Amino acid sequence: MNIRHKFNLWGPTSLAVLLAASLTGPVFAQTAPEQADNVATASEVLDDAAQAEQGRDELPRGQFRLPEQGDIIGERYTVTVEDPKETLIDIARRHNIGYEEIRMANPEVSMWVPGEGTEVVIPAQYILPPAPREGVVVNLSELRLYYYPADNPGIVETYPVSVGRNEFATPVGLTRTTVKVKDPAWAPPASMRREAAERGDPAPAVVPPGPDNPLGEHAILLAMPSYLIHGTNRPDGVGMRVSRGCIRMYPEDIKSLYERLPSGTKVNLMDAPFKAGWAADGTLFVQSYPQLEENVGDFEPLLAAIERVDALTEDQVEVDYEQVKRAVESPDGNFVALHGPQAPKPVVEEEPAAELNGLFEEVELSQAEPAEEDA
Repeated sequence: MNIRHKFNLWGPTSLAVLLAASLTGPVFAQTAPEQADNVATASEVLDDAAQAEQGRDELPRGQFRLPEQGDIIGERYTVTVEDPKETLIDIARRHNIGYEEIRMANPEVSMWVPGEGTEVVIPAQYILPPAPREGVVVNLSELRLYYYPADNPGIVETYPVSVGRNEFATPVGLTRTTVKVKDPAWAPPASMRREAAERGDPAPAVVPPGPDNPLGEHAILLAMPSYLIHGTNRPDGVGMRVSRGCIRMYPEDIKSLYERLPSGTKVNLMDAPFKAGWAADGTLFVQSYPQLEENVGDFEPLLAAIERVDALTEDQVEVDYEQVKRAVESPDGNFVALHGPQAPKPVVEEEPAAELNGLFEEVELSQAEPAEEDA
């Protein structure tokens, strides 16, 4: 199964098309009682594992307390596969992780048959993106969305997302949310209908709300024309570059965000493949993700990474820049400690005794030669 091809078939939605959803239902802000009912319903989607995770920190799925010091939230942990029929994608979704994140964290584990008893790494630890901590921040290379709710200071939410694939790259820039649509209708653009016809699988003019609608049950329009944050009817593709530019989320995540995200919220679409930040104990960590080709331009990844580290350290600490280089060259999202209590201690290599003895003999001979000449 080519999962990337499977999720590449659906595309973006224009504002005019989305507003066709008004034919099936009104577009308006929800009342407080409706929001309360929806919040109660959303909590039901958490399964046993997610509820256990919630119990550890007493916060809903995807929510973390902002650190009083530093830039790091969450934790990296492992779980053991108990159901032999469970895929790595199933485990990723349950733990609020995307496809690429779980794949990079478990390179030796099968995506489709991890196997009962297998230890699976859950990379649920994040360095906050280098951007103002307000509104919504989508880090494209990281395939992750961050939300700093204005009405809940001290909390940050983060969720895996899908973004545009190469030929339909999600743009970088500042925008804001506009209209929220429940159960949106969707019409494939003309270019997509032509592609589908060429494959012998003609696309419908309009896809009504329902299980076949690629927008899912919730859509949040952006002031940037033709771009949305929305759900999906194919959640296995969340955390990959498979859309035609829109931001896709797990159905349970967009449902939760839809209920609480005010219209007019600032949205920062950024691309920071290399992140650096301090932990509360004074450890400097970095992590690196694959660079999006369309945003490379004159960008020098290693130089940008060094500049980011230097900006945080201000030349006050010693940093092993070889580790920075390795992180940039092997972008797998893993945390790398550069300095502080959790950083590896530098290894002092001692010269072999034989070489040292040889060196002493050379010194003795060089001292003896002038003495012989004098004699």
